[in-house]
Amino acid sequence: MRNAAGSVFLADCPTRLAVEIISDKWAVLVLFGLSRKPLRHGELVDLIGGVSRKVLTQTLRRLQEYGLVERRTAEPRRIEYALTDLGRTLVEPIEGLTNWARDHGEAVVDFQEAQAAAKSSASRN
Repeated sequence: MRNAAGSVFLADCPTRLAVEIISDKWAVLVLFGLSRKPLRHGELVDLIGGVSRKVLTQTLRRLQEYGLVERRTAEPRRIEYALTDLGRTLVEPIEGLTNWARDHGEAVVDFQEAQAAAKSSASRN
C-alpha cells in the first residue's frame, strides 16, 4: 500500500484501510471502550452489550494486527488490552461519530420507521 494520499476510490488508497477498520461495528466500540483506560477481556464484554466473547477475541486480535491495540500482562494471569499510540489517534474521530449519532440518531430511526410504515401501507393497498 502506498503511503501517499490518493483518491479514496483507488484500490491502494490508505483511506480504504481506515474504512475497513471502522466498518466493523465491534472494532469502533472496542476502540472507544479502551479510550479511557486499559480493560480486561471480561470488562470489555460487560461494557459492550451484545458482543460475544468469541467475536470480541477476534476483534481484539484484528485490532492488534493493525497496531491499534496491545495485549499486555498487568500481573501474572491478568491480561489487559490498551490502545497503542496509533490507536489513540482514532479516539477523536470516533468521538465525532458518537456525537453525530447522539445528535442525529433519532432522525435516522424516525426515517426508518416512516419508511417501514410507508411500505406496510403500500403492501396493504
